[in-house]
Amino acid sequence: MGAVVSTILLLPAALAFFVDRMARRRQVALLSIRAVPYQPRPHRAFDRGMLAYCVVIGVLLLGMMAVSQYAALVKFFPYNLSFTLAHYDFDQKGGGGWSSYYNSIRLSLLTAVVGTVVVFVGAYLVEKGRGFLAGRAVFQFLAMLPMAVPGLVLGLAYIFFFNHPANPLNSLYRTMAILVISTVVHFYTVGHLTAVTALRQMDPEFETVAASLRQPFYKTFWRVTVPVCLPAILDIGIYLFVNAMTTVSAVVFLYGPKTELASVSVLNMDDTGEIASAAAMAMMIFYTNVGARALHAALARWLERRTQAWRRGAV
Repeated sequence: MGAVVSTILLLPAALAFFVDRMARRRQVALLSIRAVPYQPRPHRAFDRGMLAYCVVIGVLLLGMMAVSQYAALVKFFPYNLSFTLAHYDFDQKGGGGWSSYYNSIRLSLLTAVVGTVVVFVGAYLVEKGRGFLAGRAVFQFLAMLPMAVPGLVLGLAYIFFFNHPANPLNSLYRTMAILVISTVVHFYTVGHLTAVTALRQMDPEFETVAASLRQPFYKTFWRVTVPVCLPAILDIGIYLFVNAMTTVSAVVFLYGPKTELASVSVLNMDDTGEIASAAAMAMMIFYTNVGARALHAALARWLERRTQAWRRGAV
């Protein structure tokens, strides 16, 4: 039945693929050899209204986080509200202890680095490659599929494939490598679309001029494409990092005794009745993602000043 449901869910992905192909024909280059992107002037009333809307939504989200953090700091919510840090002693709880938290950070870093490279290079080959149109179209279609396939289906598929004794890749089962592969595949679609959108904003004449000057494509890729698309590359990295920290659906079937993750540990502690400790671990995941997002914002601002001067000169 899981296979039937997953097959049905592939239909929206096929529809989205054709819609994407139609929208692609209407998209124009944001950066060309003749123009730079237009930046609209501020509209004070409209901007303040949108800010107020975002503040309301942000307060509601922070309220939920505050309740979880408060429950993690009291002895027994809501009966004994005296403060304690005992719930953060994860090594004495039913989950994987602090090692699961460190495993999640390791998974997130590996997923962000490896996944960003794989996603952006794949998007570049699809968007900027020449020839083999049918193969590029098939790859674009396959890149859309993970969004339609539930993580539970991916996890079960990985079990059936990698856990087979005759499979030479059986040694990957329950290792960090299979968790990284699964997570990259699970969240591949959004990163791919982000990279493709950024690449489509570049005028194809950049590659044409480079070819006319007999410059290898990899030099154009490294010295032109990557610097221009650097904001999108950073967005892909932080997207993969945050989702790797919070993912449960696929990895819950694939982890081993030494690769248990913080998100899985939250479920295990909740199953054993350690709800406050589960909330504490969940907040550690939240704070880690907040810190990663703040670091990403600072790095993006620094790199923007060094590599995106053409954006500030737009009129």
